[in-house]
Amino acid sequence: MSAPSAYRVLARKYRPETFVDLVGQDAMVRTLKNAFAADRIAQAFIMTGIRGTGKTTTARIIAKGMNCIGPDGNGGPTTEPCGVCEHCVAIMEGRHVDVMEMDAASNTGVGNIREIIDSVHYRAASARYKVYIIDEVHMLSTGAFNALLKTLEEPPEHVKFIFATTEIRKVPVTVLSRCQRFDLRRIEPEVMIALLQKIAASENAQIADDALALITRAAEGSARDATSLLDQAISHGAGETTANQVRAMLGLADRGRVLDLFDMILRGDAAGALNELSSQYSDGADPMAVLRDLAEITHWVSVVKITPDAAEDPTVSPEERSRGLTMAETLPMRVLTRLWQMLLKALDEVASAPNAMMAAEMAVIRLTHVADLPSPEELVRKLGNTSPPPAAPPMAQSGGSGATNATATHHVQSVGSSSGATMTATAPAIDQALARFPSFEHVIELIRANRDVKLLVEVETTLRLSAYQPGRIEFAPTDAAPRDLAQRLGTRLQLWTGNRWAVSVVGTSPAKTIAEIRDSKENALKSEAENHPLMQAVMATFPGAKILSIRTPEDIAAAAVSEALPEVEDEWDPFEDN
Repeated sequence: MSAPSAYRVLARKYRPETFVDLVGQDAMVRTLKNAFAADRIAQAFIMTGIRGTGKTTTARIIAKGMNCIGPDGNGGPTTEPCGVCEHCVAIMEGRHVDVMEMDAASNTGVGNIREIIDSVHYRAASARYKVYIIDEVHMLSTGAFNALLKTLEEPPEHVKFIFATTEIRKVPVTVLSRCQRFDLRRIEPEVMIALLQKIAASENAQIADDALALITRAAEGSARDATSLLDQAISHGAGETTANQVRAMLGLADRGRVLDLFDMILRGDAAGALNELSSQYSDGADPMAVLRDLAEITHWVSVVKITPDAAEDPTVSPEERSRGLTMAETLPMRVLTRLWQMLLKALDEVASAPNAMMAAEMAVIRLTHVADLPSPEELVRKLGNTSPPPAAPPMAQSGGSGATNATATHHVQSVGSSSGATMTATAPAIDQALARFPSFEHVIELIRANRDVKLLVEVETTLRLSAYQPGRIEFAPTDAAPRDLAQRLGTRLQLWTGNRWAVSVVGTSPAKTIAEIRDSKENALKSEAENHPLMQAVMATFPGAKILSIRTPEDIAAAAVSEALPEVEDEWDPFEDN
């Protein structure tokens, strides 16, 4: 009695054996066919791509094509290996003596590469070429790569190398430059669904089209992942496999119910959204999968809003496509981008939270409360249409305040414009070396340029200027002024200018310090801003709001000038005739 044949998983059973069976890699197949037809077979190939796109399978097909002798034993290198000759059969079964497969993840050292280097000098035992297939080649050590370089650059005519890797960036450039590179693409959804339908028909399995669409979406372009999931789905269905069974197998939420949850969040229905999330969780949906689906829907609707043709996705049902198009037409892009950013943050929180469901519920609550917030344009429009609150009665002012304000105004003018007999230097009376400091503001700039922060702060906050001319300063100190301020200021100025400065202290001065003048200007601007009707409406709408900073048109213009690129005059033109 013969033993029953062992079961082979679909990923191995339907592994491509020729380039005709290899799906989704038309560009690479075309290049290899032309190279074989012209007898321009490279000495080394490197295959790169995500998992399950056929890198190792392609390497075996190339090895078969180079060593195939045809059914009659007289064939040459071909891209359509017969599959029946001794070399084709032995290579596909992984037992050919001249085709050696090595896993670089477990053979990373120089010693493993040295074995290859020592064996390349011997001709193939039975095949036309001796082929070395190294999988996950990026796992080789730096020393192993360096040991392989010389042999890889000038191998014997009977030796071919084929590398496969998922991390092409980790492969040294010196290795890449010696290989012919092929980037294996993700398999398109239409091609993947057709492949799964073909395998299901061969297995006499009944599986719904929407179930195949779920498998295709979960595979993310990997044929091996798709066939493995199909194998599991056939076993799970035990008859006709439906989309609900595949969804339960993958731990996914119902796409339609996720769209319902998406609608509730955008309407701001926190209670309904929490109930729907709890219901999906009770039905077996993973909270992380639900949030991931919400992020996927957000991305899909955003893309459809920009390019409506993106809605024609074979993995999306007609009902989902219709709802997605409606959302893309009604939802503004700012809402979608805000939702996307919050979902990304929520995914990180759910992944690290001790209880994923609690974190998902808190994320949904935040999303629903943010959904109905007005946009900045709507907020400004609303505030513009709101009548400002009645102005507060003016506060009584003391008799001395007017004199103080007048004094402050006079001081601002005198310091800013350097007017007045005591504030402006008379040209004939000043020394030529001190002409660079016609006003006290220039003295302040000198202190700032020499980075004496302590002196600068003391001068701006504790010095009330009484009289100034280049080389002579009279001031009245505040109560907080240090006693040696006059001495240190004169010493520093003499050191920096090379001229002696007379700095003296007077009893009183009606002037304000520089800090008081600066604060009074800022306070005046804030007071003017607070009295503006629009700002009063903002304050009434958002109690407790404060004005943090004010930028005048002059400030904006000055910033624009400082950030602007300098104009280029008389730019040289190499084509201009002399």
